[in-house]
Amino acid sequence: MKTLILILVLGGLLAAAVVGSAVVWNAIGGIELSGHGLAALVLGALVSLALGGGLMFLVFYSSRRGHDDDAAGR
Repeated sequence: MKTLILILVLGGLLAAAVVGSAVVWNAIGGIELSGHGLAALVLGALVSLALGGGLMFLVFYSSRRGHDDDAAGR
């Protein structure tokens, strides 16, 4: 049950961020972004998320395998 609540809360926060971004984007006005610019924006965001996720995976993988203990000299 806690997991479901967490997923719903995080999904709600994501939806609020997307709606807020769309509102601000439209409120600014006068900004035109070509298809290439939009593709670069989306790809940049996806690559950033993938890189962050990959680095977090490596942190947890290293911790589980005990590599962090070896580096600390324990």
